[in-house]
Amino acid sequence: QVRLVESGGGLVQAGGSLRLSCVVFGRTLSTYRMDWFRQAPGKEREFVAAIDWSSSTTDYAEAVKGRFTISRDNGKNTVYLQMNSLKSEDTAIYSCEAGRKFGAVVGAMRSNEYEFWGRGIQVTVSS
Repeated sequence: QVRLVESGGGLVQAGGSLRLSCVVFGRTLSTYRMDWFRQAPGKEREFVAAIDWSSSTTDYAEAVKGRFTISRDNGKNTVYLQMNSLKSEDTAIYSCEAGRKFGAVVGAMRSNEYEFWGRGIQVTVSS
């Protein structure tokens, strides 16, 4: 059984930083693209960032460009999201998702192209 487990969330002041991790258990996802999504209370699920299987390409939502960095370590079956200069509007539940699609990452895939996803972790930014 494949499980994606996020960690590293919590409460941080505006302007601060957090690094989220997503560890994959049950199989290797080294050939999968990995995405981060977030959902704030009362809002739609929102694409945050994506990285292809070889770390050759990444893509970010406009709202986080220049502040967030996605990376991965296939040897550790882990994907990361470094979040700097956090703002109150970044408050949300963040989750990682995996889909087997090759090529450069550009925005989010269709929902049915994601095969695995985690439960998510809370990030709260106080102003």
